[in-house]
Formats: sequence, C-alpha cells, structure tokens
Amino acid sequence: MKRAEVEQRCEALVQPILDIEGFELWDVEYVKEGANYYLRVYVDKEGGITIDDCVTVSRALEEKLDQEDFIREAYILEVSSPGLGRPLRRERDFERSIGKEVEVKLYKAGEYGKEFTGILKTYDDKRVVLEMETGEMELIRTEIALIRLAFDF
Repeated sequence: MKRAEVEQRCEALVQPILDIEGFELWDVEYVKEGANYYLRVYVDKEGGITIDDCVTVSRALEEKLDQEDFIREAYILEVSSPGLGRPLRRERDFERSIGKEVEVKLYKAGEYGKEFTGILKTYDDKRVVLEMETGEMELIRTEIALIRLAFDF
C-alpha cells in the first residue's frame, strides 16, 4: 500500500475520534526513518492539545488500526501536537493563518534570497502573498519548500 493510501485511510479512521473529542486533525504522515516506519497523527484544539488528549486519541486509533489491519509493515504510532513551528499544508491551515507572521523557505534562492518572514496577506492554489516591511512579495506556491507559522522565544 502506498504512503498516501495509508495516510488517507488513517485520516478516515481518526476523524470520527477527533469529532467526538472536539479536536482538529492537523496532519497525518506515514514515513520510513532509518529501519522504522512511523505513522504520525498531529492533532490540535483551541487552547492547545495535552499529553492526556494525545493518549486518548492514540488508544482509540490504535484499536481501530488493529481492527482494520491494513498496514503491512510494523510501525510506530505517534499522536502529538503539530508544535509551534507547524507547517501550513491544507487550505484551512492557510485560512486561519491570514494576518499572522509566517516563515517561508524556497527550494532555491530567488532575487531576494531563499528565506523570508512576513505577514501572510493572501493565498490561492498558485501563489502566496506576504506583507513585508518593503511592501508586498508574491511567491509561487510550487517554488515554496516550507511555509510555517513564525515563532519568537
């Protein structure tokens, strides 16, 4: 089974659990790192997710995954918060980040460099517009390696 299929099936299994708990699905990823496969589920809620919340989701999801048994390889299930530096991937990620400061990394340096921080002004499926100190900067989505919420400590 392909990675995307595993992620989609897991997403379908976890969503009803999250709906009951009032949590939001941020992302699901199925990756191989070294010798191990990881099934990672990132969840969030207003005010932030707790360790107990993650345990609740993990136990319920683990039961469903055992019942469905569609993943061939041995894997490690991880349920966690998306963290402060969460990448923007889905439409709703971008929508809720309008007006917030984001960090952008391009695949290759352009006229103004490879990394930018600015306020996410608008976006669509082809471009992202940042409000910079010097004015607006329009970036092509396919040239963006990573876009995430910026954070200061």
